[in-house]
Amino acid sequence: MTKKEKVKKILEELHKKFGEPKCALNFETPFELLVAVILSAQCTDKRVNIVTEEMFKEVNTPEQFANMEIEEIENYIKSTGFFRNKAKNIKKCSQQLLEKYNGEIPQDMDKLTELAGVGRKTANVVRGEVWGLADGITVDTHVKRITNLIGLVKSEDPIKIEQELMKIVPKKSWIVFSHYLILHGRATCIARRPQCKNCEISDCCNYGKIKLLKEN
Repeated sequence: MTKKEKVKKILEELHKKFGEPKCALNFETPFELLVAVILSAQCTDKRVNIVTEEMFKEVNTPEQFANMEIEEIENYIKSTGFFRNKAKNIKKCSQQLLEKYNGEIPQDMDKLTELAGVGRKTANVVRGEVWGLADGITVDTHVKRITNLIGLVKSEDPIKIEQELMKIVPKKSWIVFSHYLILHGRATCIARRPQCKNCEISDCCNYGKIKLLKEN
């Protein structure tokens, strides 16, 4: 089975399983999503949603975050981990948005990634969820781990993984492909204990085939 055939199988099977997936982060505005994705680094979406549910009731605009003390932001987001660095990025990003873009989130990939705390992963999520734009494929920990297990890539570098996936995943499926693997990683291909016997795509997964052969 070629890599493109594997991708086709993955898209078909996980569409049956998950239907039309939505972003796991809760948000009402593009800026709220941007903040939530910044907070999601090294943190679960569930924890981020708990934090933002309370925080966004009080502060949810670039103006508010730009005028807050770093310590105030830290107090809101402490449980997301790496909170000091995240707080600095959120404040600086808010200031940049006000100074350069009148508080609006730019659609352009290069402009987005110039903002504090915004890398390609964050930019891909925001552009995909808000405007349905796809200049690349979001590579989070689930996507990195599962694509390596399947044998679609052989790298730990998110940028290299994204470049390889863009060659084999149809562009129209770039956004949904990441969603499917993230959902699959939470439901079945769980880190440290993949449920290969219950996996819908084990027949096109290098790791799954080997594991099932050993168990049988």
